[in-house]
Amino acid sequence: MKISAGVDFNAPALNYARADFPLLKADASVEKALEKIRQEGVGERVIYFYAVDEGKRLVGVVPTRRLLTATLNTLLREIMVPRVIALPAEATVLEACEFFVLYKLLAFPIVNAERHVIGVVDTDVFMQSVLETEETESEAVRDDFFEALGFHLDEVRDASPWRVFRYRFPWLLATVASGTLCAILAGLFEVTLARSLVIAFFLTMVLGLNESVSTQSMSVTIQALRSARFTWRWFAVAFRREVVTAALLGFACGALVAAIVWFWRSDARAALVIGGSIALSLVTACLFGLGVPSLLHWLKLDPKIAAGPVTLALADFFALVFYFTSAWLVFR
Repeated sequence: MKISAGVDFNAPALNYARADFPLLKADASVEKALEKIRQEGVGERVIYFYAVDEGKRLVGVVPTRRLLTATLNTLLREIMVPRVIALPAEATVLEACEFFVLYKLLAFPIVNAERHVIGVVDTDVFMQSVLETEETESEAVRDDFFEALGFHLDEVRDASPWRVFRYRFPWLLATVASGTLCAILAGLFEVTLARSLVIAFFLTMVLGLNESVSTQSMSVTIQALRSARFTWRWFAVAFRREVVTAALLGFACGALVAAIVWFWRSDARAALVIGGSIALSLVTACLFGLGVPSLLHWLKLDPKIAAGPVTLALADFFALVFYFTSAWLVFR
């Protein structure tokens, strides 16, 4: 199916997906797979073959070259690529275009919540409207397609400064609110800061580490959510992994900074406060970096715009709470 130049980028990508694609069993041999392909055909155009398990859930992609060159008794599970980049059923045409530009693949399966393949969208769908050509085999044409599609997406996203302002400004209020609360918090602990100036010296480092770690975690999460559907099971697995990573980062950075404080000022209490609060705050920063974009994605909000200000605001505020409270308990 071809779409006109007036394509609706907000329409479901499923509207333009192919339904004439064979699904191969991952535990079948190459010989059985080829027999099935001969019996069912390959539709109008097949670029990749997708492998499914007994429950017909997507478990891998089989490149055509591997299928044709493997021995007949080889199992598809041995030659397939287990990591499949798939579009969720609710993906829009705009999101499908972003996948093409980001991953530079020629087709993507569309899956439902159970990982069942319900359609396949490929570059033919967009080729005519973007490049006004039917040719898709030339490598040069493919490169031109991805480049032109990227430019076209920029034009689609283009909006007036006022519209962009209204879209972005509300989320920056989180940063303004957090900064105000942090200033008030610092005022409440003014006496504590005066008792130990070294605490004030390392304030910038504490905030910088928290912002860096939360940004890293947030970027990884947003990238993961582009190719994975948010489920509580997915979140639980990501949460466990992030907790371990956060603990390692917190211990390493906290120990390093504590050592610096000790060698520089020979102040064990300050080293304990600074190193300990860094270790604890980096754990929360990582978890905010995972939790905030995941929550926004679940609420159908754009994490690319909203996650940054909210994540950094929460990370900064809790970092200062841990930092100043620890200093107050030790130096009171």
